[in-house]
Amino acid sequence: MEFVGKGLCNNKPKNSDENLILRIQTFSKKGEIMTDNLNFIVDKSKCINCGKCINDCSCKVLEFDINRNPKVVQDGEAKCIKCQHCLAVCPTGAISIFGKNPEDSVKIIENHNPENIINLIQTRRSIRQFKSENIDKKTLKNLREMLSWVPTGCNDHRLLFTFIDDRDAMNRYKKIAYTKLREMLSKNPVPKEAVKLLRVKNAINSGEDPIFRNAPHMIAVSSPKDAPCANIDPIIALSYFDLYAQSMGIGTLWCGLAYNCLNVSEDLTKELKIPNDYKLQYCMLFGYPSVKYKRGTQPDAYKIMTYGKVIAKVEAIIKRLKDKFTDLIK
Repeated sequence: MEFVGKGLCNNKPKNSDENLILRIQTFSKKGEIMTDNLNFIVDKSKCINCGKCINDCSCKVLEFDINRNPKVVQDGEAKCIKCQHCLAVCPTGAISIFGKNPEDSVKIIENHNPENIINLIQTRRSIRQFKSENIDKKTLKNLREMLSWVPTGCNDHRLLFTFIDDRDAMNRYKKIAYTKLREMLSKNPVPKEAVKLLRVKNAINSGEDPIFRNAPHMIAVSSPKDAPCANIDPIIALSYFDLYAQSMGIGTLWCGLAYNCLNVSEDLTKELKIPNDYKLQYCMLFGYPSVKYKRGTQPDAYKIMTYGKVIAKVEAIIKRLKDKFTDLIK
């Protein structure tokens, strides 16, 4: 390992009087040199030595140096999951990492209105009636850019989002998909991959669109097969996409039929250019809704359990009975 930085070795880089810089050089098992640079920089004119960056680092990558300035621990580069929490938690904006300037970060809006957020959750609807028009480019751009902030297990930023963001492209893809489906559903016996779609066979053969619901757009999320949370991260991402889209008046549909359709044949995922080392996890249809709901629904409550409270109540009852029994004996 090669450490370069003020207070770490004598080879001080130029113009580094106010900064602490760490560069790490590691070697692979084959003896090849692999140079990585966290580019962890502390502006000592701003740092108040509070240690919040160190305390908030879940991977224990940071520690104080002898002058109580935060620094990266030995082998820290290998442990870092690139969450940037050190940059985000610093109260004075003294920390930069991976070349990210804290002044370029999104500003936090305090006191979000919880009533508006719960209303969005309560009134979002699955949309199955879409207008036959493309979403405007600015809205599409906002939807794409939002995905950079969705959380993933171990901060694994390898999710693949495949968009069909043009109505004509969607029509071309649907034609390919339905051609493949008709072929498979006409076989006897029907291949197991297509059995779940037997219930829409007649609608498909009559020229309807029971799977894609005439939606102009679709997003398909795939994850690397070796991802630590391969089947969970895409669902989290689509949940964020769902609520953000609906907040802008865009209708969405978690579409199991479309997901099953895309998994009927490798040809359909290859058409979307999904790499072999990735697996499609789910997809969502979206577009301007052609239906408008006037109120929310009134769902039955799910069963909710709280660990420990039942036991505590039972123990309290037993104690009261024991106390009463003790009083009776006296």
